[in-house]
Amino acid sequence: MKNRDVMATGLQFPEGPAFTSDGTLWCVEQEGGSLFWLKPDGTSGRVHVGIGSRPNGLYIDDRDRLWFCDSGLHAIRCINYPGQEPETIVDHIADEPLNWPNDLIFDPEGNLLFTCPGSPDDDEPGSVCVCSPVGEVKKISEKLFYPNGLAFLPNGRTLLVAETHRKRIWVGRWDAVGLNWIDPKVWAETGPDGFGPDGLTLGPDNLLYAAIYGGSCLQVYKPTGVLSHTIKLPGENPTNCAFDPTGRLGLVVTESEKGQLLRIEV
Repeated sequence: MKNRDVMATGLQFPEGPAFTSDGTLWCVEQEGGSLFWLKPDGTSGRVHVGIGSRPNGLYIDDRDRLWFCDSGLHAIRCINYPGQEPETIVDHIADEPLNWPNDLIFDPEGNLLFTCPGSPDDDEPGSVCVCSPVGEVKKISEKLFYPNGLAFLPNGRTLLVAETHRKRIWVGRWDAVGLNWIDPKVWAETGPDGFGPDGLTLGPDNLLYAAIYGGSCLQVYKPTGVLSHTIKLPGENPTNCAFDPTGRLGLVVTESEKGQLLRIEV
């Protein structure tokens, strides 16, 4: 059994672990309206991002800017911490407000891809969207039921999207120039246990790690979509996971039932 250490507790629905270049671990607190940080020396703190905010997925770019979905304000926002207030980057597609944006990722060309699943209580199709570096915003899928986490396979041209309410992960070729998700199809079924796949991350071993919300586990998949193995977790509701790029912490998991940040030796 792999070692599991609790690095932080008392978090208010943590999601979206990510690292800045100085080794600081960040995550969002959906129900706390804040970004939580934990430095390598063990000190920690919070950045509150506004009244009505409900931050969700988090992405840190190569300039250490923190990009996050804000389902409470129906926007994609960005903060260059410290010394800057969050900036709204996208809040509409044409005249339509973003519908509870959930998770986000950048492709190698700088296109921002994000999911807008709608309310978790609804069972209607949501959308997968893209915003280009020049500000073109469009939907690339409107058929998934609660589209959630996103990841690219190692070639950077194959896009994976979790479909939480149907317990599936989809795959399709990503056209970064035409901004199209080509021929998406079911890549993996995450099984009968749990609520469904939430956050996704590609590991340094080129395996895909999927947080199974309601399933008390991570499921680990080969690039072909075949299940490799399962990592059991102490809490029922893992929301996302990420690897420390320095290797110091190994695999980090956000877990919302117990409000914890976990590290796992893999």
